[in-house]
Amino acid sequence: MDTTLCGDLSIKQSQQTSPRWPSGSTGAQVCCCSFSFLPHSSSQSHVNPTSVASMTGSGFKSNRPFRSGYFAASIKLQPGDTAGVNTAFYLSNNQVHPGFHDEVDIEFLGTTPGRPYKLQTNVYVKGSGDGQVIGREMKFHLWFDPAADFHHYAILFFVDDIPIRRYPRRSGDTFPLRPMWVYGTIWDASSWATDNGKHRVDYRHEPFVARFTRFVVRGCSAYAPPGCRPVPSSPSGFGLSKQQLAAMAWAQRNYMVYDYCRDHRRDRSLTPECRSGLRFVASPQTTFPGQQPAQSCRRLCTVISVEEG
Repeated sequence: MDTTLCGDLSIKQSQQTSPRWPSGSTGAQVCCCSFSFLPHSSSQSHVNPTSVASMTGSGFKSNRPFRSGYFAASIKLQPGDTAGVNTAFYLSNNQVHPGFHDEVDIEFLGTTPGRPYKLQTNVYVKGSGDGQVIGREMKFHLWFDPAADFHHYAILFFVDDIPIRRYPRRSGDTFPLRPMWVYGTIWDASSWATDNGKHRVDYRHEPFVARFTRFVVRGCSAYAPPGCRPVPSSPSGFGLSKQQLAAMAWAQRNYMVYDYCRDHRRDRSLTPECRSGLRFVASPQTTFPGQQPAQSCRRLCTVISVEEG
């Protein structure tokens, strides 16, 4: 197993960015960076901010692609009016398979004051997110303010060690199998990120900053020997434990606000995983009265029912 903390990551700067990256090396226990994008500048003041923003952003990319693994970072988001801003931590191979790429996303969709961020998870397989736009989105509100402090997010898909989504491999047609790089970005997604584009980025609130720390990139790179084994996703081995399944049920029942498999406007023939196999459903009697969600669910603890779906 290849193991890297932070040292495997590199800056990928795009036009008009202002990233800050302190010194760090492979094996460092903690490293941190802040990324911002500043579409206004004295040299570009004549350019329309919206068109400039569509070409700008900031982020990082791993030096190596990975076949499998555990990928995580602690992230603190921008407070206030962040409508239209997309902060993302994700896996992708779009640079080597343009128009036919795989992608696994954790995205924080900016919001207007007084409304919570949405965390969007998404999976694209073999270009299904390119021309055809066949996303597999599940969206959540969080049980804390992600702009107030750092919280830990991992692919696939954990928030502070609580699994919020399981995307099982049922076939090669619905599961990303090709190596992917690790990315983190912040960029202007005004056309869709907040209320389907109703609220756009307001550059009076610039700069927009995302802070990342405590990177963990651990798994089998594309260059690892065939015998490299992926890291386990559960204390009991591969697959989620009963406690983790219970925690996921709690998160989905209480905080999930969109599930592509339950959207009857979607063409189910394009997402066959929604029509076959087992679907995990939260048990309605499972509650945690008088407890803080992050504490009560860290290593949980209750019953989950399973139904055919």
